[in-house]
Amino acid sequence: MTKTDAGADWRTYSGSGLPPILETALACFMEHGYHGTTIRTVAARAELSVPGLYYHYASKQALLVAIVSYAMDDLWARSTAALEEAGNDVQRKLELLVECLVLFHAHRRGLAFIAYSEIRSLTGEARTTYIAARDRQQRLMDHVIEEGVAQGVFATAYPREVSRAIVTMCTGVSQWYHAEGEHTPQELAKRYCDMTRMTVGALSPSRS
Repeated sequence: MTKTDAGADWRTYSGSGLPPILETALACFMEHGYHGTTIRTVAARAELSVPGLYYHYASKQALLVAIVSYAMDDLWARSTAALEEAGNDVQRKLELLVECLVLFHAHRRGLAFIAYSEIRSLTGEARTTYIAARDRQQRLMDHVIEEGVAQGVFATAYPREVSRAIVTMCTGVSQWYHAEGEHTPQELAKRYCDMTRMTVGALSPSRS
């Protein structure tokens, strides 16, 4: 499905999914922030020399770009697989897309948090590429809700605003979720699906 999870179900997660050097860089960015992290810090934690790290990644910016690119590629692959599973039932599309977003932002909490919060640190073409990937991801939800409104399945009068509100709600999970908390990712996803149905004006669950 992704470069590291080929063939895996979109609901299945194992580890961070990142190569070891990027996993180390992600941990450093989570602890110190992008600007507070030095190449020496990443290299030392990865048990590499600074030249050894530069052999794999040309700069700290390259580390961030690789992390963000992985996050967006992984989320896209999982989201499109969820929509494919849903088939032509627009309400099922909405539910599985919300489930996918919640599971990703719970299981890949650190990865998703850095991808969201450190957009300010991306420069040049990397920033442009990230924004395009983010907008493409948002359009998946836009299209589902627009389709549901057109079919009379969703009653909201504000499809675009509701779409952005739902995505913001789901992506926000990465900012507060903890594995030792009250709910598992799957339990949380079910609650978010319930809230989403009410938000779009679809009061009954779809047929699974």
